[in-house]
Amino acid sequence: MTVHAIATWLLVNKTEIAGFTATLLGIWLTTKRLLICWPVTLLADFLYFVVFYQARLFSDALLQVFFIAFTLYGWWHWWRGVRDEGEVRVSPLGWRSAIAALAAGAMGAVALSRLMLYLGAQLQVTIALPHLDATLASYSLVASWWQARKQIANWWLWIVVDLVYVGEYVYKDLWPTALLYLVLVGLAVLGWWDWRRAAKLQTACCTTLRSGSPLM
Repeated sequence: MTVHAIATWLLVNKTEIAGFTATLLGIWLTTKRLLICWPVTLLADFLYFVVFYQARLFSDALLQVFFIAFTLYGWWHWWRGVRDEGEVRVSPLGWRSAIAALAAGAMGAVALSRLMLYLGAQLQVTIALPHLDATLASYSLVASWWQARKQIANWWLWIVVDLVYVGEYVYKDLWPTALLYLVLVGLAVLGWWDWRRAAKLQTACCTTLRSGSPLM
């Protein structure tokens, strides 16, 4: 590939590459529980809205709108935690809440797929993989909600969702995005590891305080 061809490819795919970079940075900052992750993630949300709309992945484009709302909420929720407790503390997720959220994700997938098919019919366009796209979008919202609420389970769900997304984006010839989501699987594993360690430290700290023993 010549320098000219590389430059042309970079120019044509500049929005996707910028979204790629912002998403990677935002997720990495999230694994470290750093508040700055949210403005970086917000930028990625806007960039990928453009990418997905242009690729006619309308469920994913609509998903970015919800992501923007969740990102703003997560930013506020984490900031409040830092203000009150001095750090971002991991929160537990009960079984009832988990089951309810997963059920909501299933219902959202059905509703969103019907909406995408309806919009496609109205616009007289063929929407690629509408059911899969809607399912991934719906469960991405569940994972984003858990992430905004600082719950470790978000990483497990992201691992599953991102693995399926890799296959979808390869099918759609969005190779930088497919590579991105493969990397995001690795970052989700790292996030789970770091957040689990933080949760254990929080539990140990609380146990020590309740026992009245000095902190070591």
